[in-house]
Amino acid sequence: MSGNPSDVRQAVLARLRFEQALGLECLRPRALAPAPAPAAETPQPEEAATRRDPAAGPRGEPPATADLKPGDKAARWKDLEARALACTQCPLHQGRQHVVFGEGNREAKLVFVGEGPGADEDATGRPFVGRAGQLLDKIIGAMGLAREEVYICNVLKCRPPGNRTPNPQEVAACSPYLEEQLELLAPKAIVALGSPAARTLLRTSEGITRLRGRWMLYKGVRVMPTYHPAFVLRQYTKEVRKAVWDDMQLVVKHLAEA
Repeated sequence: MSGNPSDVRQAVLARLRFEQALGLECLRPRALAPAPAPAAETPQPEEAATRRDPAAGPRGEPPATADLKPGDKAARWKDLEARALACTQCPLHQGRQHVVFGEGNREAKLVFVGEGPGADEDATGRPFVGRAGQLLDKIIGAMGLAREEVYICNVLKCRPPGNRTPNPQEVAACSPYLEEQLELLAPKAIVALGSPAARTLLRTSEGITRLRGRWMLYKGVRVMPTYHPAFVLRQYTKEVRKAVWDDMQLVVKHLAEA
C-alpha cells in the first residue's frame, strides 16, 4: 500500500465495507499481512501450475481469443451454451431442472468459479442465487464491483443430489465446458471458491486451507483460491471471514495493477 493519505483512506474504507458485508464490524482496520509463503517443500505456485498443465503454451499462456471477431466469439458462446444445455455426458442430467451455465459480463476481468449448483440454482438456472450467492454478491460489492461486472459459473453445470461434492467422473464430463468458458473470457484473474473448484483448475489434491491466500496459475491466468461462501456461512468465525477479506484484497490489488 502506498503512503499517499488518499490511498490509505480508500483502503481503510474498502476494508470497513468488506467487514460490514461479512459481519466483521468489530475488527479494527490494520495493515494487511502479506500472503503466507509456500512451505519449503512445496513448488513455487507458477512452477507447479505450469507442470500441471502440459497442454498450455511454452509459458503457460491460455489459447488466444483476442483475434476472434465479435461475431465469431458470439457464435462460439452460443454453440458452447447450446452444447451445455443439451449435455447428457453424466447421470446428473437425469435429475436436473435446469442446466446452470453461468452468467455475467463476458468481457469481465474477474471470474468466480464455484463447485456446482444448489437447489435454488437448479430451480432458476442461475448460478449463486441462494444464501451463498447473496453472500457472494456482498463480497463482490465490497470489492468495489457489481455482480454484472464479473462472470460467475461453476465446475458442474448440473446439481449433484443433495448438493454433495462432485465426483471425479462428473468433473471429467463437465470441466471441458468450464475450460472453454475461461478460454473465451480470457480474464485477468479467477477466484476459485472452495476445494472442488480449486482442485479442478489447479489439478491438485491439496485442500482449500492450504491453497487459499496464494496466487496460482491456470493456463497463465492468476487464480486465487478462497473459501466458498457456503463454507463461510457454516463456519461464521472472524478468522474465516478475515481470511476471505485478505484473499479478495489481493485480487483487488492485482486487478488494479493489471
